[in-house]
Amino acid sequence: MISVRVYGLLVNENKQVLVSDEFIRGNYYTKFPGGGLEFGEGTRDCLKREFKEEMDLNVEVGDHIYTTDYFQMSAFNPADQILSIYYYAHALEPIKVPLRQMPFDFDEQQLAVYKERSETETFRFIDWNDFSAASVSLPIDKIVADMLKNHVK
Repeated sequence: MISVRVYGLLVNENKQVLVSDEFIRGNYYTKFPGGGLEFGEGTRDCLKREFKEEMDLNVEVGDHIYTTDYFQMSAFNPADQILSIYYYAHALEPIKVPLRQMPFDFDEQQLAVYKERSETETFRFIDWNDFSAASVSLPIDKIVADMLKNHVK
């Protein structure tokens, strides 16, 4: 099966990159915000929905950055192939969810969500000078992080 994932790169006015720190099935991942395409929606609508669901944030979806152009097996199910699509995202309002300073800084409520669903997440910005491919966990995200660093000055 092919799983289509859509992610947004949000760089704020202070030149900081938004990432999601996630605890999923006992493993820690830092990735770009986004998620799975649902049947009947377009990729841009998917990204808008994901930001709204995960952060209660309305975004404008900007230019396309990258679509996976090689085989990538899912980190969660070896029977699945991942196709990831990346866009720039621009916040249309102030971010309301708590932003963390440290990776994987989950509060009690987020840990309770993990106990119930085996996954939880929190968000933080990484300063441009500290951001690199090493800042994110997933192989495709690393490619896109390098693209971002090489094209945005």
